[in-house]
Amino acid sequence: MFIADKHASDCTDGPNPGPQVLDARTRDKVRATISEHGPLTAGAVASLLGLTPAAVRRHLDALSEQGAIEEREPATAGGAGRGRGRPARAYVLSAAGHTGMGSDYDHVATSALRFLADHAGADAVGEFARQRSAELEQRYAAQLTAAGDDVTVRADALAAALIADGFAASTRPVGQGTPLAGVQLCQGHCPVQHVAAEFPQFCDAETDAFSRLLGVHVQRLATLAHGEHVCTTFIPLSVVHATTSDERPSR
Repeated sequence: MFIADKHASDCTDGPNPGPQVLDARTRDKVRATISEHGPLTAGAVASLLGLTPAAVRRHLDALSEQGAIEEREPATAGGAGRGRGRPARAYVLSAAGHTGMGSDYDHVATSALRFLADHAGADAVGEFARQRSAELEQRYAAQLTAAGDDVTVRADALAAALIADGFAASTRPVGQGTPLAGVQLCQGHCPVQHVAAEFPQFCDAETDAFSRLLGVHVQRLATLAHGEHVCTTFIPLSVVHATTSDERPSR
């Protein structure tokens, strides 16, 4: 197995985390703040988080486009209005936004997988994890194929696909000019983090799917599920090989 250098496991070593990761973290804070205190205006969110109103509005626009928040007129003391002029827009979490927070779902999903493991065995959980990763692989396959054979370009395409699925991914080069040259894929958010903490089969299946999609053997160095601040995958700069249908996981 290819072993990356010890520094490759930390996505904050050297350059700062990618802008997508930082944006995703801030956006999660904005959403969590609205969930706890909404309805909130952009100015109120900015004050609570110590950000500029302009920066908050950018995240609010993105959350609104995702359907995670919706406008709601802020409550006023005694039901009085703000007087003349258009009232400031305030936001609350939408139904989809509450689903995205996912704490209750995480508990239900974990309980369901425990039940599956108890009644059908650990292999059943692994099969479910592989099927889920196979579905992810099928969704991303066209984008990775269109990216060509360059590993760096394919890694960027994978990161873009993961971002669209809510994984807050970014890439950066590591070990340039050395035999350990490669690309580091960082995932600052994982929708199944709490489930994977108890069932590592999900991380293993995802890693295998990444290897097939990228055409190289990748190495998972750190995971959110194991308490790290980010999931880190090392991608060596090797020649991409074609993945045959026989190598793809069965559905």
